[in-house]
Amino acid sequence: MTLHEVPTLLHRCGDCPIRHRAVCARCDSDELATLEQIKYYRSYQAGQTVIWSGDKMDFVASVVTGIATLTQTMEDGRRQMVGLLLPSDFVGRPGRQTVAYDVTATTDLLMCCFRRKPFEDMMQKTPHVGQRLLEMTLDELDAAREWMLLLGRKTAREKIASLLAIIARRDAALKLRDAKGPLTFDLPLTREEMADYLGLTLETVSRQVSALKRDGVISLEGKRHVIVNDFARLLEEAGDDSDGGLPV
Repeated sequence: MTLHEVPTLLHRCGDCPIRHRAVCARCDSDELATLEQIKYYRSYQAGQTVIWSGDKMDFVASVVTGIATLTQTMEDGRRQMVGLLLPSDFVGRPGRQTVAYDVTATTDLLMCCFRRKPFEDMMQKTPHVGQRLLEMTLDELDAAREWMLLLGRKTAREKIASLLAIIARRDAALKLRDAKGPLTFDLPLTREEMADYLGLTLETVSRQVSALKRDGVISLEGKRHVIVNDFARLLEEAGDDSDGGLPV
């Protein structure tokens, strides 16, 4: 594992771009100082495996920049993408030494890491960290339940719209913007990866993205840069209420 250099500003927790959403979001200055002592950064190139399913994981981490996928493989080699790690998401399980899925960098990835045992000790001494991790875990549970609905009941068009809405809402939250009016973001997944994640064929994904573009729900610049002119309409296409929908 290669540890690459990271921008100097990221060495200070107070300047971190995910500070307001990460596991340290509720920490006061003294608690941040303690985290500073046990953190380090790891970066991965797009396509690089962060950790394999079943391997011992001696650290936990928050995604600072980039996207990673969580994938499980069956005995016969079939693979299913079961989750996305977006900026501020937490990976690793305090109290458990191994992971149950492959973690792979989809784009270039930067992670803020903590050695597992010191982090577990800090959770016992710092209620703010444990409280925030509980909140994030419950949000992840809500998202998993919503994803069950998406995979089991939604049409192909609704699935594509839902995924775009998730990414758009998260991007807006990281930029401290309301998910209203025009939103722009870079799609982190290829069409093939979207198909794998949503349980669709590549042809269906391409056809539905083109249909959303043709109907004016989204605009595209190239294959990855997405413009959502009316977020409420995107939610309608996803089958979600404009004041509800998927958690971020």
